[in-house]
Amino acid sequence: MAGPTALHVCDSECGEHCVVLLHGYLESLLVWDDFVPYLYKELRVVTLDLPGHGISVVDGPVHTMEFLADTVAGALRALGIGRCTLVGHSMGGYVALAFLERHPEMLEGLVLLSSTPNADTPEKVENRRREIALVRAGKKEALSRVAPAAGFAPENRVRMKDEIEDLTEQVVITEEEGIVALLEGMIVRPDRNDLLRSSQVPQLFILGCKDSYIPIQTAEKMVAAHPQAQVVWLANSGHMGFLEEPEATAQALLQFILGARCLSQQAE
Repeated sequence: MAGPTALHVCDSECGEHCVVLLHGYLESLLVWDDFVPYLYKELRVVTLDLPGHGISVVDGPVHTMEFLADTVAGALRALGIGRCTLVGHSMGGYVALAFLERHPEMLEGLVLLSSTPNADTPEKVENRRREIALVRAGKKEALSRVAPAAGFAPENRVRMKDEIEDLTEQVVITEEEGIVALLEGMIVRPDRNDLLRSSQVPQLFILGCKDSYIPIQTAEKMVAAHPQAQVVWLANSGHMGFLEEPEATAQALLQFILGARCLSQQAE
């Protein structure tokens, strides 16, 4: 795509309403391949590789969430998309929140999918620093052995074996510089709870009840702090609900974006 930052983008091109799916850390747009078919008959669906992951370029030692949000906004304008619903999975949710802060006029809705508006805790910062040291020491394969499976609820890991293998391959092909740049960007991101509470943009949280990255107590506290947001709980999912329970995730998104009309059509 033309512009200051080259991006790998996929666009279904058809649909009155547009949904943009932002992948998480150590992922790429490929992570959405099996999920997009649940949406594209009703919506225009855009996926992309965030800079530093997939085959989009690495642009400097730190990829802030603000930089990523501005890059996404530029890509949407280049596609002629004036407004959309932004769905951010995990790290993609951090990008979506920065987008909300910087480009609210482009949003019809915001969905945090296994993500939070919280800044990193000191413990989380230390964990990210350890990952940076690991990658810089040439030991990225250690991440590929642990991270993909950890995203799934334990009872789902056997049946999701192929998906875990795909995610492992995505880690392997991700450039070390991109991993470090995104880790550095996540470390410096601010708390955006107040932004969410004060925003008039419709909001939806989709959370996995068995998410080891966002424990149920943390998720419940976030939900209680944001009564303005709609909430959908995925009872049998960990951090990867759109892969673990794709039908329920898609139904939640379609109802949020299209409302009751979509559900009545599905029932016919």
